Amino acid sequence: MIDEEKKRIRREIRDLKRLVSLEEKTIRSKAILEKVEQLPEFASAKTVMLYWAMEDEVQTSDFVIRWAASKTVILPCVNGSDLDLRVFRGVEDLIEGESFGIPEPSGELFTNYENIDLILVPGVAFDVDNNRMGRGKAYYDKLLSSLKAYKLGVCFDFQLLQSVPTDEHDIKMDRIISE
Repeated sequence: MIDEEKKRIRREIRDLKRLVSLEEKTIRSKAILEKVEQLPEFASAKTVMLYWAMEDEVQTSDFVIRWAASKTVILPCVNGSDLDLRVFRGVEDLIEGESFGIPEPSGELFTNYENIDLILVPGVAFDVDNNRMGRGKAYYDKLLSSLKAYKLGVCFDFQLLQSVPTDEHDIKMDRIISE
């Protein structure tokens, strides 16, 4: 039952994302990320886990590059069914990821999870109770369950729903930022 509902929501959100051009997503992403920059949790964070966006997500590449100059920026890298973490050291350090073709840092693994102050988390949909629904592979849920950092979900306004179906493995966000 929950799986069917998640599939339906993923389909609806995917269709809505297709209606928005990459240029428009980039403009809207800038507004979302400006809100992130205003948060005291972000301002005080020394080590942040961000993500290099896929085309249908809140666009983060400029944000990653800008903040890597003053914060330690960690990016997730797909490794089988898990996410490894690596320090972002610049665009020239990125290689194509194994599963989704997302650029990923090629440097050494980052294992000091307790040092991560804030995590920017993408998702397919979020709800007003800070629940997150991902793409269904549980990459983030597995990783987030072992981290104590402030979890900040980011999404376009049409991805913020009244309610998303959850199960015991789904990790709640501390806050959601949309347009």
